[in-house]
Amino acid sequence: MTLHSKIIGQGQPFVILHGFLGMSDNWKTLGNKFAEAGFEMHLVDQRNHGRSFHNDEFNYEVLSEDLKRYSDTHQLENMTLLGHSMGGKTAMLFASEYPDLVSKLMVADISPRYYPVHHDTILAGLSALDFNDIKSRGAADTFLSQYVPEPGVRMFLLKNLYWIEKGQLGLRINLDVLKENVIEVGEALPIHSKFENPTLFLRGDKSEYVMPTDEKLIKQHFPLAAIETITNAGHWLHAENPKDFYEAVINFVTS
Repeated sequence: MTLHSKIIGQGQPFVILHGFLGMSDNWKTLGNKFAEAGFEMHLVDQRNHGRSFHNDEFNYEVLSEDLKRYSDTHQLENMTLLGHSMGGKTAMLFASEYPDLVSKLMVADISPRYYPVHHDTILAGLSALDFNDIKSRGAADTFLSQYVPEPGVRMFLLKNLYWIEKGQLGLRINLDVLKENVIEVGEALPIHSKFENPTLFLRGDKSEYVMPTDEKLIKQHFPLAAIETITNAGHWLHAENPKDFYEAVINFVTS
């Protein structure tokens, strides 16, 4: 089974991987901008997310294998690879397993270390959505606000809503499997993983996902890594400050 993607533009292949509970659609606006700059953009849905296949197995090893199968199918070589959060962990592992396929790696607001589970409330809120009662996006938003007070985070989560049929809403994500395997999302990059091509770590200045204490570990796995801070941005740095994020990425990939 091959991952679903949206492919835009022509040129050197540039693959983007979304984060946990996200989808390729989150990257549409930036994807179009990168395509205009001369890249063939592959906005990919990882398994159990977006329009990609559902499967009971969920860990970084299989997510990396999915991307390998995808790159074989589309004959991608010399790719630029960008991953956000969970997608960043997939990208780190893939680049270290298949360094010949990746010319440049970018990791957005995640480090190679272990992270404890911290999505409990969000997963509880999504699980509690009852689509026999909830018949509109507005109603879903109101209900979810009991669990997730931040409007921006709710907007991001509710992108997963879709009409199964007229009058019947559902979620695109494979919620049961993601809940069951949520501990996998925080797993550290394997200790011996290494990628020795140019790498850029981007962090939000209001986020605590990448701390100064992570720098030593980052350099162990990625000897050529640079770390850049995007101002006025938290964990969703590409959505919170797309202008500076775009500039940092385009400077790196064209240098």
